[in-house]
Amino acid sequence: MSKLFPTVPLSQIAAISMGQSPDSSTVNELGNAGLPFLQGNAEFGEKHPSPKYSCIRPPRIGETGATLISVRAPVGQTNIADRDYCIGRGLAAVKSNQYGPVLCRAIMAQQAGTLKKVSQGTTFEAIGRDDLFSLLIPQIPPKEAKFIESILDTLDTQIQKTEALIAKLEKIKEGLLHDLLTRGVDQEGQLRPTPEHAPELYKESALGLIPREWEVRQLGAMSEIVSGVTLGGQQPSSSWPLVAYLRVANVQDGYLDLQQVKFLRVKPADVEKFRLIPGDVLMNEGGDFDKLGRGTVWEGEIEPCIHQNHVFRVRTFPELLDPYFLAYFSGSSRGKAYFVKSSKQSTNLASINSTQLRAFEVPVPPFSEQSAIVDHLQSHKNRLELEGRNIGKLKAQKTGLMDDLLTGRVRVTALFKVAV
Repeated sequence: MSKLFPTVPLSQIAAISMGQSPDSSTVNELGNAGLPFLQGNAEFGEKHPSPKYSCIRPPRIGETGATLISVRAPVGQTNIADRDYCIGRGLAAVKSNQYGPVLCRAIMAQQAGTLKKVSQGTTFEAIGRDDLFSLLIPQIPPKEAKFIESILDTLDTQIQKTEALIAKLEKIKEGLLHDLLTRGVDQEGQLRPTPEHAPELYKESALGLIPREWEVRQLGAMSEIVSGVTLGGQQPSSSWPLVAYLRVANVQDGYLDLQQVKFLRVKPADVEKFRLIPGDVLMNEGGDFDKLGRGTVWEGEIEPCIHQNHVFRVRTFPELLDPYFLAYFSGSSRGKAYFVKSSKQSTNLASINSTQLRAFEVPVPPFSEQSAIVDHLQSHKNRLELEGRNIGKLKAQKTGLMDDLLTGRVRVTALFKVAV
């Protein structure tokens, strides 16, 4: 078994600057004179901050290359200073004299759990100068430290490239969704020309210009819409079946979050009445504006499963409306605009009822074209999900490596000859 690295207080291997709030009169919008200013971790990015303000007389500075660490709630979040920053009371800057920026940040991130435990003993979540200065840090031999930093830097680069690809795919998805739901595809499976290039292919409708082969119909004429079981009514009997039920929190915008599924005892008759079957479109009644009308398709993930009354079940009629086409359209900008416009609204809250949902006007291409449009969108969604899994694996790999390499449980000395 490898011998663990010895530890020393952070103050022995790094210069530490605790942040201090500048005079408000010296703080301006970014772009004016002075250094970019960070009060806390609100402007932290994946690796470097994105400041919004600058300060002309900075009382404390986090130097280029330093690890910026949050010392107030939430304690322990880190970034690397890509330039000099004025740092406020919510941050500290740690610049190691033994390790490079990537390795220093990795070590500080690994120590976040220790710092959080210390912070929980205070009135509000925060750590002080002594907590940070006395933090025990592994003392890694220079050659080994350089090799570990190279490994972590390579992983960081892969993560950044994958994140950039995901961001690019998300932007492509927005354009693809708009084009496919307004122009559709021709018999060869290709996007139709735009109305500007081929006006003869389009006609006016309640939703604006749509392809001539399409119709616009209300959702209530193409589906069965059911509100779910109401909670807190009749006292349940221990003899009733215990079944999973979906809440608004489970139905996200384009996907299901099933990490926390509640169970409920309901009458056997209600199990059948509210039971979900694959192909049902789940749409939220409302709540916060971002929850309004959002939905996705149930694929039989849990059996049996019902839904609560704040989640509508939309069961489309076969060969008339593809459930996935409906889910994509309801999640589009045009679909969301309808729900916001027709909803009952109060401060920060909004809701729709079954009447408004039945009146939801949906473009209806021929069923075969709906299927072709769904295939295009599903293919892109699958690519996004694949890249999402890839980045999850990379981050898990990095976390595992940090835990092993930064403690000395796994040593990289055996790899030196291979790397030369």
